[in-house]
Amino acid sequence: MFLLVTTLLGVVGGVPAQAAVLPAGFREQTVLSGLDLPMNIEFAPDGRIFVAEKAGRIKVFDSIADTTPTIFADLSVNVHSQNDRGMLGLALHPDFPTVPYVYVLYTYDAPPGQTAPVWNDNCSAVGGANGGRCIVTARLSRLQASGNVMSGAETVLLHDWCQQYPSHSIGDLHFGPDGMLYLSAGDGASYNVVDYGQLGSPINPCADPPGGTMTAPTAQGGALRSQDVRTSADPSGLDGAILRLDPATGAAAPGNPAIASADPNTQRIVAYGMRNPYRFALRPGTSELWVGDVGWNTWEEVNRLPDVATVRNLGWPCFEGTVRQGGYDGANLDLCESLYTAGGQTAPHYAYQHSGQVVSGEACPTGGSSISGMAFYPAAGGDYPAQYRGALFFADYTRDCIWAMLPSAEGGAPDAGNRLTFVSAASNPVDLAIGPGGELYYADAGGTVKRIRYFAGNQPPTAILEAAPTTGEAPLTVNFDARASSDPDEADAGLLKYEWDFTDDGTVDSRNATATYTYPSSGGPFTARLRVVDTLDAADTQTVQIQAGNSPPVASIATPAAGTTFAVGQTMTFSGGATDPNQGTLPASALRWKLLQYHCYTADNCHIHTAQEWNGVTGASFPAPDHEYPSYLELVLTATDAGGLSSTTTRRLDPRTVNLTFAGNPPGTQVAFGGATQTTPFTRTVIQGSANTVSGVTPQTSGGVGQVFAAWSDGGGQTHTIIAPAANTTYTATFVRQRLAQSQITVRRVDSQEATEPSGNVLDGNAATFWHTAYSGNPDPPHPHEIDLDLRGIYDVTGLVYRGRADVANGRIGRYEVYLSLDGTTWGSAVTTGTFANNADEQTAVIAPKSARYIRLRALSEVNSRAWTSIAELNVTVYPRLPRIATTVRSVDSQETTSTNARGTNVLDNNLATYWHTAYSGNPDPPHPHEIQLDLGRNMTVSCVYQRPRQDHVNGRIARYEVYTSTDGTNWGTPAAAGTWPNVIGEQNACFTARTARYVRLRALSEANGGPWTSISEMRVAAR
Repeated sequence: MFLLVTTLLGVVGGVPAQAAVLPAGFREQTVLSGLDLPMNIEFAPDGRIFVAEKAGRIKVFDSIADTTPTIFADLSVNVHSQNDRGMLGLALHPDFPTVPYVYVLYTYDAPPGQTAPVWNDNCSAVGGANGGRCIVTARLSRLQASGNVMSGAETVLLHDWCQQYPSHSIGDLHFGPDGMLYLSAGDGASYNVVDYGQLGSPINPCADPPGGTMTAPTAQGGALRSQDVRTSADPSGLDGAILRLDPATGAAAPGNPAIASADPNTQRIVAYGMRNPYRFALRPGTSELWVGDVGWNTWEEVNRLPDVATVRNLGWPCFEGTVRQGGYDGANLDLCESLYTAGGQTAPHYAYQHSGQVVSGEACPTGGSSISGMAFYPAAGGDYPAQYRGALFFADYTRDCIWAMLPSAEGGAPDAGNRLTFVSAASNPVDLAIGPGGELYYADAGGTVKRIRYFAGNQPPTAILEAAPTTGEAPLTVNFDARASSDPDEADAGLLKYEWDFTDDGTVDSRNATATYTYPSSGGPFTARLRVVDTLDAADTQTVQIQAGNSPPVASIATPAAGTTFAVGQTMTFSGGATDPNQGTLPASALRWKLLQYHCYTADNCHIHTAQEWNGVTGASFPAPDHEYPSYLELVLTATDAGGLSSTTTRRLDPRTVNLTFAGNPPGTQVAFGGATQTTPFTRTVIQGSANTVSGVTPQTSGGVGQVFAAWSDGGGQTHTIIAPAANTTYTATFVRQRLAQSQITVRRVDSQEATEPSGNVLDGNAATFWHTAYSGNPDPPHPHEIDLDLRGIYDVTGLVYRGRADVANGRIGRYEVYLSLDGTTWGSAVTTGTFANNADEQTAVIAPKSARYIRLRALSEVNSRAWTSIAELNVTVYPRLPRIATTVRSVDSQETTSTNARGTNVLDNNLATYWHTAYSGNPDPPHPHEIQLDLGRNMTVSCVYQRPRQDHVNGRIARYEVYTSTDGTNWGTPAAAGTWPNVIGEQNACFTARTARYVRLRALSEANGGPWTSISEMRVAAR
């Protein structure tokens, strides 16, 4: 998931908030309120509290008793506050206020090189914040304090690293014990789909290196920005990384592990490979960084970096949690494949699955997660019990829970296996901090700052104040009730005392559990205060605002109508207003709109994104955002009158959905959809118009047979994006055997063999038998030794699979060479060389695809320097499509040769500029159907036919078609496939259940524009 923020006060996950549940002796208290999306809290040594609000305002409180904060700075003109973007990081200089610097990290409201404000927190003109075109940047700045306000101008320390999508933006900001400034940044990529830089309009708008359109497998954009430091041929970006900086300049801090690099960004990076490191903490007394990385659909991570002496790779997007990330693994991206091969990524200290509990039996919900806060409890001092000393507190916004990871030994690091639930039913935690007295504080995105206080002995009561009505015409009689108040100590049951002060003037007006008070005159708001006291004089206080002579307005949404549905990208228009009993129709300035997006796991388990806000308007429009399903939208209109009373109304907007079914040919093969790999067939419900990435996982094993991707039924590449249509649709991924059947291959020759271990043993499928070169003679034939295989057909060969002798090492190959030949005579130079490991495991000599019928393995040495060679098994991997050299055009029904060279043979010349075109110089032109037949040279297992339409003109592009196969060229039977191809220049395919055939016939039944012609630029066949 990605980190989400909500402005629905008192609402968590779409249901009324519950009271927080804590271990015995702990109490949650609200200490600061009236805030607007507080994101980060910092405590100054002089007792002041600085709070960063998402929209770009920093407020300062003189203490936790201060109810009227001062605006320290307002950077809202610069800050882009939409979805998860905003001001998220805040830090005070370690010597504050002697060194009067406040540091902020925020999303800047402009693309690279431009000046804010560009978007004004509204990306509707470019398809919405999640449309891939609302490009913003990240900024780190230093502000100077003069008392409680900012003095002078903002000093920019670091700026202009690009963020394409509205989550995974910037993150946290802290000073380390070394006096250096640390910050975190997300990958800036899509949270919906596998994003390697192929998204947006124009594609790759952040100009991720190497620039231009990104295509798999060489792409380096999107989430792969998190691995950019590994691509030394281009400058490094700062996305998906932890930076260690000089706080005076924003440059790399002295002593950084990559300080010798010529790239200033590489110098700054101490860790990379993260999706959304929204919050991190430095463990006191050490040089350790502990990073919370928000995952996609499966894992949340707590990462431990033991020091900053080494640049560490945490693995995203290639890994999530401790395993390969299914969506990015399925895309076969070079940056991930090389990491899978080389390894070296740092595994998380602790990872928890979205579907699982962090602590067994706890009340915290499951289904979704977003790790959203981290703080260490002091190893000494503080009022919490001893077990919490040195503990790591970590929070999850989606689950509304806070946990403690406790050390197993005094002074030790938090133990991943030693966890307890600290707060369940917390209120939207988005930042944790240890404040005065060693108490845990957290920022509640709903508008407050809360404190967790421990009472070792007598527990204070909990005051519950109920009042009705709280507004109305004067005189206003209000009924007060405190009977729901309670005390956790049994000795205080039924003995609580009540003190009511109805006008907050310091005078106790009533000591009863219930009371009535009449406010005689208009005005207010009046503050009514309840103090509940137990038998040991421990107390708790609650207040409520009463306004006499004023009644709240009534907000109403006119459009869209109830029951309105949407598809992604659809323009949604809304309008509404409010009437007030005292003021009449309220002006537009009294209205505030929010668009909330609910992401649900079950009907009653949802979390909320604040997608967009509009202030001071009676209506506007927005493009319906893309999001995974189940999800829905909610418009929230709040109207506030001149007296400060408000009312809120909402309108739910449900998406129109469609079922996408994914089939495999053969069934049971695997397809990656979004971030997960699944076995076909399966169906996913998505929102119409949504973007969905799919990959035919290749290579894979299905039914014990190695398979490689051949084609998608929609003509897309192995990895591509599907825009969900309006109607239920099935997409079929066709796979073919990765290897030739051993029964198809023959041994053509060996240089020598022992009579009891003949060469045919390498193709018998039995690892216990083997070929062994002659050893009965004297002397034994020395190296090199050779074995030649005949594939009995021309293929694009991609690898030779070797398995060493199982019983002993005698004869296992050390150094080797592999050669290929079309005719068995001309071999040329070796296509690959290497050294096999000394074991009986299967090993593959990888070959850049090259057409061949014959393959030679030459053994240059034996693992123990003996003269022999032995091999248990051999096999060959091949490209799924037959090379053109293996195929011939058998016939066409007609071809143009008078006006132009448009012969059928052009479909096999590997030249898109040439094509076959049916005759058109005669009069009349031959009508449909038209057909072309291919001869594969022998019977094979055929599963797909591919064709590229004519590139320069629409004439002849095939619409309706049929494909037939035959073993003898005479008996064709019923069509293997039939359908209609779109009028595009991209490759089209017709795939079907694999069948034996030597001949393939493509029959064109109509032309895209109704003409009588047929033309084809290139043809290929998937066969084994």
